[in-house]
Amino acid sequence: MSALPSRELLASRRILVVGDVMLDRYWHGAVERISPEAPVPVVRIEREEERLGGAANVALNIRTLGARATLLTVVGQDEPARRLRELLHERDIETVLREDKQLYTIVKLRIIGRAQQLLRVDFENEPDHEALGEMLEAFAEQLPRHDVVLFSDYGKGGLTHIPRMIEMARAAGKPVLVDPKGSDYKRYAGASVITPNRGELAQVAGAWRGEEELRAKVETLRADIDVGAVLLTRSEEGMTLFEASGVTHEPARAREVFDVTGAGDTVIATLAVMTGAGVPLPEAMRLANKAGGIVVGKFGTATVSYDELAA
Repeated sequence: MSALPSRELLASRRILVVGDVMLDRYWHGAVERISPEAPVPVVRIEREEERLGGAANVALNIRTLGARATLLTVVGQDEPARRLRELLHERDIETVLREDKQLYTIVKLRIIGRAQQLLRVDFENEPDHEALGEMLEAFAEQLPRHDVVLFSDYGKGGLTHIPRMIEMARAAGKPVLVDPKGSDYKRYAGASVITPNRGELAQVAGAWRGEEELRAKVETLRADIDVGAVLLTRSEEGMTLFEASGVTHEPARAREVFDVTGAGDTVIATLAVMTGAGVPLPEAMRLANKAGGIVVGKFGTATVSYDELAA
């Protein structure tokens, strides 16, 4: 197993997280009957829970591992934004939040009955260009203070200026990691590593049959969009790292899969922290794979601690 850097080293590393944030709300309840109005279960809510979601969960994963995290994002001027600020402050995550009064801060409300998700309700719209322009200025200010830049793209419109940001980060000599979304990967040109899952890669490169075809497709993509490496997360098949120097595969390490929500956040957060600590990519991938295997055994958006990763 890859050696984990010391707590002291991780504590000195600073990761800048840029991306789409959301507030994850969970309403837990009991299901005891079917509604007389429609063939749907009636959930009697017994408790409510709130967690950091999206890029905020990535920042929380970084902080839980022991590194410093700064979150740069756009939020609305609303109640979910206030709750996000409170939760981020409680978790000791530094924030650079730009506000857009027209924006609904994204909320994902999950209704849970008998430990199963029955329904998810999303509240969202897209930020305006003025707030996004302010993010670019804030990014330039924050860049020199950080060791690694991590973009968490959830396709919600908060990363309109990502090509310019990547350009600035690379000019400053910072490693750039991207959790991608959508079908246009050219916007990630110049990134050090991108971390698509199987579905996301197939959307961009097309489906593949067998490892040879997969390797050829990834190599073509890597050359087309000029990224240093592609780390493909493959659920029960583990992870594969494609670099110019070759391909490294790591089998899945999950003992029991309970909930895959936010597992990608944990993987890229671990990868960023280890990269910041100077761990070579293949070793960083092994640690990220282990962290992903731990987090899918937990409910909802969750994190992995230094002690869990060291165990």
